[in-house]
Amino acid sequence: MTKIKIALVGVGNNSSSLIQGIQFSKKQKSAIGILHPKIGKYKIHDIEVVAAFDVNQNKVGIDLSAAIYSQTNCTTNLCNVPEYGVEVKKGPVLDGLGRNLVAAISVDEKQQPVNISETLEETGTEILVNFLPTGSKRATEFYAKEALKANCGFINSIPEIIASSSKWNEKFSQANLPLAGDDIKSQIGGTIVHRALVDLFVRRGVKIEETCQFNSAGNSDYLNLSDEVRYNSKLVTKRSSIQSLMSYETSICMPTPKYVEHSGDNRICHITLKGKYFGETPVSVDVKLNIEDSPNAAGSVIDVIRLMRIALDKNVSGTLDEICPFYFKYPSKQCDDYLAYQKVKKFMES
Repeated sequence: MTKIKIALVGVGNNSSSLIQGIQFSKKQKSAIGILHPKIGKYKIHDIEVVAAFDVNQNKVGIDLSAAIYSQTNCTTNLCNVPEYGVEVKKGPVLDGLGRNLVAAISVDEKQQPVNISETLEETGTEILVNFLPTGSKRATEFYAKEALKANCGFINSIPEIIASSSKWNEKFSQANLPLAGDDIKSQIGGTIVHRALVDLFVRRGVKIEETCQFNSAGNSDYLNLSDEVRYNSKLVTKRSSIQSLMSYETSICMPTPKYVEHSGDNRICHITLKGKYFGETPVSVDVKLNIEDSPNAAGSVIDVIRLMRIALDKNVSGTLDEICPFYFKYPSKQCDDYLAYQKVKKFMES
């Protein structure tokens, strides 16, 4: 059996859901909630986490199977994960913690940061997955460089600009390594539902005059995003994803998300669209989306990991424009979701 060896940057809720989901798939008898049970020859449980990096004292130095349930993680428990045999290593802090997270997370001061590229090489990591908090620009670039040093593909799940940058595309192309990003689209998240509604309006001839999306949750991601400075990069990727479906500029309102501690990993998303159809008659739609945030993201990442491995098998390098528009909010080349999925299918079948 061929394993896909990955490493995780950040052992937060998304990593917890990803690891639990891999374990869950080993016992699962149905394919409910899975878009692609098999991609090429790779099933979900072929993914193996061989290294993980964090700075939280509740996670550094302990087995990954315990770290994914440690504070400040609060996502739903999908299953029990047996001892993993992988110790969470300390990475550099850099700009990984915004002012809101500094108060919630105690940085491990006992250990020095490990040499990331050496750890990746020693563990045989093939793909490095970035789950750092939004706003971690320097830290994301640091890990992208370490992936290059260790000859690893890189998945950028957060809004910092890497895969959509021509500079980074060139770096990974020259290294003959695949790159994917930026900012993962959840399976059924605010962005994909919002895009579906916008696409419906546009295809039915409605002129969209204004649209709004407001989110709230109680996980550490939303504690971080409630800081307007940290939210800025997320705002760019979300607005771009919606605006790209329209041939005209319109009012897109996306207020700073609200942190509601008691909500945990449950996210509430309110979406409103207002426009005019035949005879300039007004129309409006209001939608409330209730989702568990982290499994939603992990459900997309499990596909991207396996598609990245196919890229490695095929020696496809640089930004994977064939898959990024479907799985990420801010790809280098935007397109509608139907065409994006056709590109993914073609990549899988070729």
